Amino acid sequence: MAKQKFYVVWNGAEDGVYTTWDACRQAVEGFSGAKFQSFKTEAEAEEAFEMGYEEYQKSKEVKEPEEVEGVEASKGFSLPPAAINEAIAVDAACSGNPGKMEYRGVYLRTGKEIFHYGPVWGTNNIGEFLAIVHGLALLKQRGLDTMPIYSDSVNAQLWVKRKKCKTTLERNAKSEALYQLIERAENWLKAHPYKNPIIKWPTEIWGEVPADFNRKRKKK
Repeated sequence: MAKQKFYVVWNGAEDGVYTTWDACRQAVEGFSGAKFQSFKTEAEAEEAFEMGYEEYQKSKEVKEPEEVEGVEASKGFSLPPAAINEAIAVDAACSGNPGKMEYRGVYLRTGKEIFHYGPVWGTNNIGEFLAIVHGLALLKQRGLDTMPIYSDSVNAQLWVKRKKCKTTLERNAKSEALYQLIERAENWLKAHPYKNPIIKWPTEIWGEVPADFNRKRKKK
């Protein structure tokens, strides 16, 4: 007997997670630009749907931290002796505030970038918040439920703890796509308990967080 599959429709007549191919087919058949995929488990399907099509596709290209251990560290990359190297660090940068914003995550054992998003119109604090949630989702997907995440943003850590991005950025046509991403991140936090410690990177002692974009900016 064939095992049941679960189907995610990201772009169809009605988006969602389906438990049968017939239901999925009805949602995508004849729909221009349909985006859908099958999964072995309901949990995987729900996770992929919440991430959204583009973020899910990006996540498939990211290697697990264990797999990049052997990659040579970036030239000049080093960690403070007290830092945990089996961890990831996240950071954001923004050209203007608001302005073109991007964020990324770095695996500390090697200094290798493991995810990157942007640039999009936003603020630095939003980027810091989304970077932490992106890191949490990626680590949960990889089964690394106890790996720490370093962030140098106190605001972002509080927002993650409260499961709410308390931005004052105006919601308009320019920021609508980012607001939808924020809502997905907030919903992910509400639906997924996590154990990963989120640790404040002590910039005043250790210098810039390893995920820093090497751009001067004011943090709150």
